[in-house]
Amino acid sequence: MANAREVKLRIRSVKNIAQVTRALQAVSASKVQKAMQAMYRTRPYATKAWQVLTHVAAQPGRGVLHPLLAEREQVKNTLIVLISGDRGLAGAYNSNIVRFTLQKFGSYHHPAKFITIGRKGRDLMFRRGQEILAEFSNLPAAPEFADVSAIGHLAVDEFLSGNVDEVYLVYTDFVNMVKQIPTVKKLLPLEVDSGEGRVEAFGVEQHGPEATYIYEPGQEQLLDEIVPRFTALQVYQAVMESLASEHAARMVAMKNATENATELSAALQLEYNKARQQSITSEMLDIAGGAEALAQS
Repeated sequence: MANAREVKLRIRSVKNIAQVTRALQAVSASKVQKAMQAMYRTRPYATKAWQVLTHVAAQPGRGVLHPLLAEREQVKNTLIVLISGDRGLAGAYNSNIVRFTLQKFGSYHHPAKFITIGRKGRDLMFRRGQEILAEFSNLPAAPEFADVSAIGHLAVDEFLSGNVDEVYLVYTDFVNMVKQIPTVKKLLPLEVDSGEGRVEAFGVEQHGPEATYIYEPGQEQLLDEIVPRFTALQVYQAVMESLASEHAARMVAMKNATENATELSAALQLEYNKARQQSITSEMLDIAGGAEALAQS
């Protein structure tokens, strides 16, 4: 058993750690609320863009309407946009999304390269020998669409130039404060055969058959504008979902760390009391033995 001095030093260290984790928990709780508000603000625009896009692209001959809607006859190369965090102390948030990505694309049947968003994902994929086409890190704490649009444009340019034949988006979908789900979504060519799942996910109910619209200008001009923009919008929406998930995961992780530190501090306090009691008992036995020796002499 450690002596009382060593145990007391450990108690002080554990209490200091508990103060740090409690502060990080409070900061993450504040940040996750702001991230959730920003995430919910993007959903109405994303919903309407998806409805317009699916209505236009559902016309016969979608492959000739726009190059981003055309399926390649033979898929030779794949691009994955991976979204992770820039910082740790978020529990298993970063390791989960990287593990999920490697399970899906680690032994993919086509050569795969990555665009990483977030320093943690970049470092983990680099250590595992994956090809990284580009990396984006140190995004603003509250990113705007302009901060993320370059990522979507890069994916579009790689697809249009023929360097890749399909593009996937991997991110963490925010469900609630304690549940975040790693998600993979096909970004290009756009899957617009059925938009019901996406619309329902945004809380929009559909009733009856779809209405018929007359577009001005024509659908070709409209697709030239809306398809690249919506591709970048999907990336931005995924970044906002991942940001809210990261703050929620960090808040839960710091809450658990604070509780564990408190329990450890209580256990160490009990050990300190036992060590101190043992020391006092030993000293009393020494005094009693010395007194008895003096009495006999």
